[in-house]
Amino acid sequence: MRKILIANRGEIAVRIIRACRELGIGTVAICSTVDREALHSRLADECYCVGAAPSRKSYLSVAQIMSVAAVSGIDAIHPGYGFLAENHKFAHICQQYKIKFIGPSPQQIKQLGNKVEAKKIAAAAGVRLLQGSADPVAAETEALQVARRIGYPLIIKAAAGGGGRGMKIVHAEEQLKNRFRVAQSEAEAFFGNPQVFIERYLTSPRHVEIQIMADAHGNVIHLGERDCSIQRHHQKIIEEAPCPLVNKKLRLRMGNAALKIARACNYESLGTVEFLLDQNGTFYFIEMNTRIQVEHPVTEMVTGIDLVKEQIKIAAGEKLTRLTSFTQLQGHAIECRINAEDAVTFVPSPGKITDCHLPGGPGVRIDSMIYNGYRVPPDYDSMLGKLIVHGQDREEALARMNRALQELQIEGIKTNINFHSKVINHPAFRRGECSTGFIAELLNSGK
Repeated sequence: MRKILIANRGEIAVRIIRACRELGIGTVAICSTVDREALHSRLADECYCVGAAPSRKSYLSVAQIMSVAAVSGIDAIHPGYGFLAENHKFAHICQQYKIKFIGPSPQQIKQLGNKVEAKKIAAAAGVRLLQGSADPVAAETEALQVARRIGYPLIIKAAAGGGGRGMKIVHAEEQLKNRFRVAQSEAEAFFGNPQVFIERYLTSPRHVEIQIMADAHGNVIHLGERDCSIQRHHQKIIEEAPCPLVNKKLRLRMGNAALKIARACNYESLGTVEFLLDQNGTFYFIEMNTRIQVEHPVTEMVTGIDLVKEQIKIAAGEKLTRLTSFTQLQGHAIECRINAEDAVTFVPSPGKITDCHLPGGPGVRIDSMIYNGYRVPPDYDSMLGKLIVHGQDREEALARMNRALQELQIEGIKTNINFHSKVINHPAFRRGECSTGFIAELLNSGK
């Protein structure tokens, strides 16, 4: 590959540009009218404006992006995460125009992007699922039958969904009818697909995911797990690797389950297999993401592997440079997502950054696109970047994160920096005992 177009913005676009530069590959950025002075627009070798601020007129405009691809003479497109990263139609268009889509095939994106179909693949591979509906549930009467079979609490999920959209928890039968309709409506509105399914709801699970890599030569490996249990409204806030509750034996079992799913669909590229882990150490498959994850840096820190570089090399047809799974992870890594938002109401806080100081020192990394004078637009996700630390063990990583958060200063807008400090210094978090309901419990307690 000589030149790659990055069909994204923000910190992930900057991250990909850096990987390309180290590989000696030219980069083409795209930007909206409000992102002309964004860091990714400045760092790329070439940059083209593809439309107005709304995503549908710029970063989601396939016609505009393909026009840039034609005039810039690129070999491949890296979609990053979000936007078009899991759009099988976009991947198919790239294929038609003989442009390499840096990710799995359109067929794999389509198949795994539908949670019902992904669960069928997992079940056929012998991986444990939560009890629930095997197929989409279309009618309220059918939903009632499933609910009476599996019991309450249960959760209704959009088959094509993500990010908590089209997802409703039901604790009793009198709630089912209304929440079933709302879930269908949200699924249609956000994903253009009203299909939903139902499964048993675990009340206090850990959210643990396995990073996999697979090349076109039949090699597939896993790189251990990440704990993503610290979430607000099903959106991840803090991630770490390895999971404090996963030992070598459980890591091997979860890793093997992830590999079975990848091999079952002849997967190629990076991917993340996500599980819920209950209090008894039993894990259940929930979904597979077919892209680079926001939280990929914690895996990089404990394995020493540049995942974006590996993703590009796989797309170029190269064999995996590491052919063994990393069950022996080096040290401990933690990531905090730094958002432009009010730490009390969580309302986004766009505006001009009047001053910023980014932390440094041993074991500290920050992936971001901000700089002094940068104006955070109101049109996109509020994440400014990720603060990542690595230590010899979890105790050192926690101390390092605490120190780095104290150093991190962003003026002119509101951020969630202090909220992160509150979370990582909470006794339950320091003991590694937090489930996916931790943030809700913390906020409800008012402490």
